[in-house]
Amino acid sequence: MIHEHHLPVTRTARYYTLGPASGALTQLWIACHGYGQLAARFLHHFEAIDDGTRLIVAPEALARFYTTDNPGGTHAAAKIGASWMTREDRLSEIDDYIGYLDALYAQIAREYDIDGARVVALGFSQGVATICRWVERGRSRVDEVVLWAGSVPPDMDLARPAHPLHTLRPIVVVGDTDEFAPPAAVAAHEKLLREKHIEHEVIRFAGGHRLDYDTLSALAARWG
Repeated sequence: MIHEHHLPVTRTARYYTLGPASGALTQLWIACHGYGQLAARFLHHFEAIDDGTRLIVAPEALARFYTTDNPGGTHAAAKIGASWMTREDRLSEIDDYIGYLDALYAQIAREYDIDGARVVALGFSQGVATICRWVERGRSRVDEVVLWAGSVPPDMDLARPAHPLHTLRPIVVVGDTDEFAPPAAVAAHEKLLREKHIEHEVIRFAGGHRLDYDTLSALAARWG
C-alpha cells in the first residue's frame, strides 16, 4: 500500500529589492508576481515609484519551471517562470509560502527601520491569492492590501468577523481590457466581497493584464 508523507526541508528562496540599501523607510511594499513570472522582471514595473524612501521587495515563488517548449530536446533557450502553487499538494505549498513571506518580512525588519513605514502587500494575478492567504494566516504586519488582476481565493473564510480583510479595506485594481478578468468575472468578485461585507475600493485603468505605472504612482503618493 502506498502512503503519503511530508518532510519539512530547508531550501533557498530568492527575492529582489528596489530602493534604498538601508535606513528608515516611509513605505515597504511586498509585491508578489503572477503565474509564470520571475521576480526580477516583475520588479522593473515598480521603478516608477522608486524615490529613495520606499522599498519594494519582490519575492520569487518557490516552484520554477520552463514556460516554453524545448525544440530539439533541450531547454537551453527556454523561458523560465515560477508558480506559487498548483493543485498538487496545495495545502503544503500554501503553508510553505506563508512561512516564506513571514521569514522574508522578518529579514527586511532586521535590515531596515520599518517602524514608521506603511506596509503594502500587493499581489498581481496568481499573486493575489498568495497575498490574501498570507494576510489571513501570516504573522507579519500589513497596513494596505492591493489585489491587482486577481480574485480573493474562494476557500477563504471571509464571513469570519475577525478576518483581516474586514479591517484592511483592500484595493481591487483591474484593467478594462484584461483578457483574464472579463466583466462578468470582475462583477462576480465584487459581489462576493459585498456579500461578505468586505469594504473595498475598485480602481480601473485603461489596459490589459499588466501593472500600470500611473496607477502605481497614485497609490504610492496616497500613502506618502
